Amino acid sequence: MHKLALSLIFSFLLFPSFVNAKDKAPELKPDEIVKWKKVPQRDRPLEFHYFYPEKFKKTDSRPTVVFFFGGGWSGFNATQFYPQAKYYSSRGLLAICATYRTTSFYKTEPWQCVQDAKSTVRHLKVNAKQLGIDPKKLIVGGGSAGGHIAAATATLKEWNNKEDDLSISSTPSALLLFNPVFDNGPGGYGNNEKDSRVKNYWKTFSPLHNLNGKQPPTLVLMGDRDKHTSAEKTRLYGDTMKKNNNTCEVIIYPGQKHGFFNIQKGGKQYFIKTLVAADNFLVEQGFISGNEKVAEWYKNTIEK
Repeated sequence: MHKLALSLIFSFLLFPSFVNAKDKAPELKPDEIVKWKKVPQRDRPLEFHYFYPEKFKKTDSRPTVVFFFGGGWSGFNATQFYPQAKYYSSRGLLAICATYRTTSFYKTEPWQCVQDAKSTVRHLKVNAKQLGIDPKKLIVGGGSAGGHIAAATATLKEWNNKEDDLSISSTPSALLLFNPVFDNGPGGYGNNEKDSRVKNYWKTFSPLHNLNGKQPPTLVLMGDRDKHTSAEKTRLYGDTMKKNNNTCEVIIYPGQKHGFFNIQKGGKQYFIKTLVAADNFLVEQGFISGNEKVAEWYKNTIEK
């Protein structure tokens, strides 16, 4: 099967279904969209979709969270994490939904998704003072393949953009991972009989197989009925992190399938549950303070 067609099929399978939506996805808009990097494949630069906290100034030094959408390294939907970003801006964080090159839009390969994720982190660190970012409190999150490239910023040594300043680490201060792809080894995602896109380079591409040394505090949220990523391998990831004296909290939600954390997939209940868990984790790690207010925020912002 043609590689592009295969990629589109997997992006459809991994992306949240809007046809059978339990809840309507909210129509939220970012405060600003900035085109920050030109790419050679298409006349569409990479973008940052900013959600600013109240009274934000570019001279601030704010904790910042960056989200990468899912879609099997092929689908493209910068709006997927708009609800989470909007919530975190209400908690005082600068929140960003970042785009990256995918097969459907840029005809690129999965490893280029990782390149863009690493470039994103480095760019935000280098320009932290001009953007109002505290580079010591830079959190990276993502779902599914977006969770893979988020984890890759901390775990993978290769797949760096040659134009980047490699003296700047691509490792963030913490990771928020929603049913992420961890395992690209034989039989894993992108390396099996039906999908072999990363077969030739999985050893340097699979976060689970490159989980060495110091890693940032990590939260993983996963459903035990996920057919695209493995709860078993997620537990192994968490256990390996802990054996290496790293902080990793893994929460497995019974009965939940892939994409359950999205409003339009798992509904209000699991959107709130996962966001509460993420909020509590960031409080425990010292990135934000005070009590979570997800249910109240949901009522006032999403259900209004």
